Amino acid sequence: MASTSVDDTTFAELCKIDTPTITNVVATYPRDPLCLGLYNPWTEHWYTDASIRCVYPELGAVVGYAVTCVFGLPDPNFSGRLTFMDVVDALYAARKPTILVIQQKWPAELMARAGLVGELMATSMRALGCVGLLSNGPSRDIDAVRRLRFQMLLGGVTAGHGEMAVHAVNVPVSVGGMDVAPGEIVHMDENGAVKFPADRADAVLANAKTLLAGEERRLEMLRKATTAEAVRAAFEGESYSSKK
Repeated sequence: MASTSVDDTTFAELCKIDTPTITNVVATYPRDPLCLGLYNPWTEHWYTDASIRCVYPELGAVVGYAVTCVFGLPDPNFSGRLTFMDVVDALYAARKPTILVIQQKWPAELMARAGLVGELMATSMRALGCVGLLSNGPSRDIDAVRRLRFQMLLGGVTAGHGEMAVHAVNVPVSVGGMDVAPGEIVHMDENGAVKFPADRADAVLANAKTLLAGEERRLEMLRKATTAEAVRAAFEGESYSSKK
């Protein structure tokens, strides 16, 4: 797990910023001086795709260190070596706040039927400093978890499940098109999730604030614009207006 520690103030400030703005400075616009260019925006898997949905948009953004695990069907040659208590131990040992990233590996016919995390599991996670769950599969107990103010980005919602097992804890996972390693920072809101290295958190925050300030100036110009010339003026020097 990454050794870099992010200041609590940085986390608090990152929670005030929407996830698309974070993606913009992480990698979306590599020619922009505010973009850190941490990943190739198209070929690397650093943000979630349209298969992931935010369950509680009203809760806004959450940010934390990734703790990862893999769930699937019990395997008679493997099951029993790990349990949910190993996930609990990993959450407890990690720097806070955390986001639990669960890759669900089920046969195709079961993928939409495994309501993995319910009220008991979510309450356990919350007690250990976990502020949100990101998973490629469904969960359940949506009304009860809402009262916990525990953010969830999921592949869906369903009411039940069958027997399941923990296959791995704190290993690299892939969820909704995003590859996540333990200790990376995950930022997520109703738009989806994005990751970046913990040692770049301060730079991400600083550049995001600068980007938002510039966007606000452009928006003020656009709100007053009534001609194409005025719109062009608002976008002058911005990526949208650059000829490739």
